[in-house]
Amino acid sequence: MKILIIRFSSIGDIVLTTPVIRCLKKQLPEAEIHYLTKASFRAVLEANPYIDKLHYLQDDLDAVIASLQQENFDYVIDLHHNLRTMRVKKALGKKAFSFNKLNIQKFVFTTIKLNFLPDVHIVDRYLETVQSLGVKNDGRGLDYFIPETDKVKESDIPAGHLAGYIGVVIGAAHNTKKLPVHKLKELCNAIEHPIILLGGKEDRDQGEQIAGIDRHKIYNSCGKFNINESADLVRRAKLIITHDTGLMHIASAFKRPVISIWGNTVPEFGMYPYYGKLSPQLPKDKLPYDIMEVRPLYCRPCSKIGYNKCPLGHFKCMEKISIAEIVNKVNQRLSK
Repeated sequence: MKILIIRFSSIGDIVLTTPVIRCLKKQLPEAEIHYLTKASFRAVLEANPYIDKLHYLQDDLDAVIASLQQENFDYVIDLHHNLRTMRVKKALGKKAFSFNKLNIQKFVFTTIKLNFLPDVHIVDRYLETVQSLGVKNDGRGLDYFIPETDKVKESDIPAGHLAGYIGVVIGAAHNTKKLPVHKLKELCNAIEHPIILLGGKEDRDQGEQIAGIDRHKIYNSCGKFNINESADLVRRAKLIITHDTGLMHIASAFKRPVISIWGNTVPEFGMYPYYGKLSPQLPKDKLPYDIMEVRPLYCRPCSKIGYNKCPLGHFKCMEKISIAEIVNKVNQRLSK
């Protein structure tokens, strides 16, 4: 049996599909698991031992389809469900199972603020896609595999941080999903522990502004490490403070405690930190993560993804986040 899984992007969404990959491979041991994603996300999956073959989309979808047609798949598991994946499924002509993105419910939620979304994490909804193959959630949570060559050397971490640090993810895919720089400065200034700032090259300048508060305490790693190296810094952290980002899901994969900060998007979309069987078995005050958000706020959620700037101009969803409450959560987490 040969199975193709499709998810083109992004880092977090791909990490959230890893239970599907693992459960298919372990529960259908005769199956050969292939995965189609964008070439830019190669590093996220290339060390995953449950994938037999990776296929990459660059610019030419027709060329990718022609290559996939040579594989003679038995099933296609479409976890992206857009126009491009529809083209792939039609061209392959195999039995396909497609993820329901619930776009109508999300539209209603973001426009008139009525929530008709199921109270189900997106991982469990992804796994519903393969139920008819007899595959069930094994409860082990998310996976992330780091190649040995991408593990960060101790010499690349400041000596003052080797005994332990807090990872603060300062970036996000959209500006309305991240704290403004002045709030991040306030946060990092108030935390009395070594900090490593995490983000991409696009976050480098803001990281420098924040690290300038206290360069002995705050190390700006933004843009210095690739995604797997950043994941390794997440793995080694005592605690991760993060926006709704891919690194939040990577932190969950490594079972790190998370303080998750939400702006224009909301956890009800089903993409909050996921720890497998651990989460539903514990009372709310014992969960390995905290959700920080402004409630009630009449304009949330304003988008299922995000914007470059607040559509209403006030950005209350982030400006009203209490830094003191975040710091209190940090201290509570570190005292456990």
